[in-house]
Amino acid sequence: MRLNDFKLERFFARFEFNAPYLLCTSDCESFTIAELLALEKNAGKAFNKLHLGYTETLGNPDLRREISRLYSNSAPEDIIVLAGAEEGIFIFMNVLLGPGDHIIVQSPCYQSLSEVAHAIGCNVTEWFMDAQNNWELDLDFLKENITRQTKAIVVNFPNTPTGYTMPKEMFNELIEIARRHDIYIFSDEVYRFLEYREEDRLPAACDVYDKALSLGVMSKSFGLPGLRIGWIAARDKALFNKIASFKDYTTICSSAPGEFLATLALRNKEYILKRNLDIIKANLGLLDIFFKKYAHLFQWVKPRAGLLIFPHLKFEQEAEAFCLDLVNKKGVLLLPGNIYNYDNHHVRFGFGRLNMPEALKKFEEYLDNLFAVGYH
Repeated sequence: MRLNDFKLERFFARFEFNAPYLLCTSDCESFTIAELLALEKNAGKAFNKLHLGYTETLGNPDLRREISRLYSNSAPEDIIVLAGAEEGIFIFMNVLLGPGDHIIVQSPCYQSLSEVAHAIGCNVTEWFMDAQNNWELDLDFLKENITRQTKAIVVNFPNTPTGYTMPKEMFNELIEIARRHDIYIFSDEVYRFLEYREEDRLPAACDVYDKALSLGVMSKSFGLPGLRIGWIAARDKALFNKIASFKDYTTICSSAPGEFLATLALRNKEYILKRNLDIIKANLGLLDIFFKKYAHLFQWVKPRAGLLIFPHLKFEQEAEAFCLDLVNKKGVLLLPGNIYNYDNHHVRFGFGRLNMPEALKKFEEYLDNLFAVGYH
């Protein structure tokens, strides 16, 4: 297998730890170990006594139990713990797909959701969201592009980079389309639980369709990427067992400290998610003001969930050049749309961090100076 460079990760490797103002991050404000341990009495003592031997391949039973509580129709035995979401994507595609198979992938998307299938030798159809229609998806396009070789539909709600969340009626129809054609659904749900209204939350795909897999991670909604703990929830036992077997060739098992802290965090998920949503909602209010002020420069779609948006640039400069000039002059990092193999006229904003107001102020200084000198 030959994988192309991961454009987004190469871009972040270049700037993430050098730029002081990250205005495009995809995760919520994180915690220290001390802050997590303070959530429960005696957690610190238990952590200090943690044995650093190998852990169970499927994941610590307590952790799998806590993860299963995120779902309504999935048991601990339906959960496999992985090293972040990336391992889940890589293993799923390698155990299900072969050369000549076909998948349909919602786009724009996190690159590995399509790139791994390309590297395997699959035919990949991109199912583009409509930027002119609030990033909606066309179910008729999906129906027309399913073939006898189609093995899976890959979706991501709430979506990165757009923030789009499919209405429940459309989601139910999507499930029925997959069911009629006996196709797997791989559902990237790493931003689930960041809906601004609970009624907008979609059901987990694994709970409503027995050939669906739900991908989760501690990195995004919970703001704990340093734990490197993700998971797949799947009720298809044959495929589940293949995923578990393949994991023997990747990570074998997870980090014991990571599993301990992830279990602790999930036991306190209501507190963590509320804190993260409070930050997101406050920052979204500032972005609402920002995009009204600069409506002549940006066109955005206000999301119903998550911490990402993908506004369109109304001026002539290409997104990549704009982002590079911004980070070099003001230390503010935005992500250009061409990183997603989309176009070079969109940029990704992330608004889950506490210092977003400061980053946004620096960005305004840059814009006011840039356009004061007559740029069009």
